[in-house]
Amino acid sequence: MRKITAGLFISLDGVVEDPQDWHFPYFNDEMGAAVDAQLGAADTLLLGRKTYDSFAGAWPDREAAGDADAVFAKKLGDARKIVVSNQELGFTWRNSEQLRGDLVEAVTALKNEPGGDIGMSGSVSVVRALLAAGLLDELHLLVHPIAVRKGMRLFEEGEPLPLRLLSSTAFTTGVLHSVYTLDGQDHTGGYEEAREHLPQDQAAQVTS
Repeated sequence: MRKITAGLFISLDGVVEDPQDWHFPYFNDEMGAAVDAQLGAADTLLLGRKTYDSFAGAWPDREAAGDADAVFAKKLGDARKIVVSNQELGFTWRNSEQLRGDLVEAVTALKNEPGGDIGMSGSVSVVRALLAAGLLDELHLLVHPIAVRKGMRLFEEGEPLPLRLLSSTAFTTGVLHSVYTLDGQDHTGGYEEAREHLPQDQAAQVTS
């Protein structure tokens, strides 16, 4: 079964809206390699309409310009791009198509097709829906050391969503690249269990 990975730039206070306004000062070779490994290595991209429009409005021109970002731009252009939207769409960027039918059913079928990883970038509403449906395999969060203090956050109010940490890497900029997957275990316990892990007074234990 194909793996779906989602990558998001996120602030310390959970904001994912308009990252172009605050994340560029932290973009270095380490982050570039992380983005390329998650998104550039995928042979299929699954994108919300707004994210797709942003990408389609920039990356084809960057590929044509032939500058330092042209190689990555070509990877995005060559990938199959599937756009999630309730509106009928027209496309000018090559290898683009619209997802048809129910999101969960269509993505489940997509995961069962032959092929490599399916990459996502941004597309917060789609990420939320796939997390809720249990279809997202990896959530790559590039946590920036800044509190943006305004804008849409990744997680809305609702039921808790347990996640399991797969890996975590600190960049020299202070960005933390953490990769999570859904945690299927039930986590229970309260203070009575937690206090057993607090430091104990060894002398008191010996004399008691």
